[in-house]
Amino acid sequence: MKEKQTFTIKQTAEQTGITEDTIRYYEKIALLPRAERKDNGHRIYRQESIDTIRLIACLKKTGMPLEEMRPFLTVSVDTDPAEYPELVELLKSHRESIVSQIASLQQVVDFIDMKLEEGKYRRDCSDESPGNELLEKGMGEPEPKLVSPMEMSFFSKSAKLYKQ
Repeated sequence: MKEKQTFTIKQTAEQTGITEDTIRYYEKIALLPRAERKDNGHRIYRQESIDTIRLIACLKKTGMPLEEMRPFLTVSVDTDPAEYPELVELLKSHRESIVSQIASLQQVVDFIDMKLEEGKYRRDCSDESPGNELLEKGMGEPEPKLVSPMEMSFFSKSAKLYKQ
């Protein structure tokens, strides 16, 4: 039987982009299972741990608090989301929150763009979308901001699953 490849904490940190201290912290708060140890006491990680750390990093980028990640980490990556409707609902709710945050941030970006174009810096930023003012003045729609393929790769599967 072939033994699964193992990685040191340094190798794991390099592969995931997460610091060694953060990996230890995730273990301490039981977000990650305790790492196996070599005879000399050094931690060893398997691919499953690396995949879990990457998932944590991805969820963290969405602004999800660590405690809210726990239910998602108990489910296998290969599991059909339909088997866990409560997790699907949590993820949909989190997605709605992110979409709302994106809309708010887009208003700020539009406001900044308008100020840069007009050269006026004294008016207030309101809840009203500055994009509407641009349309009224005949300046057209602001150009959409593109997301890199690397950034989309983190969410490509989940975006397709939950975009309903």
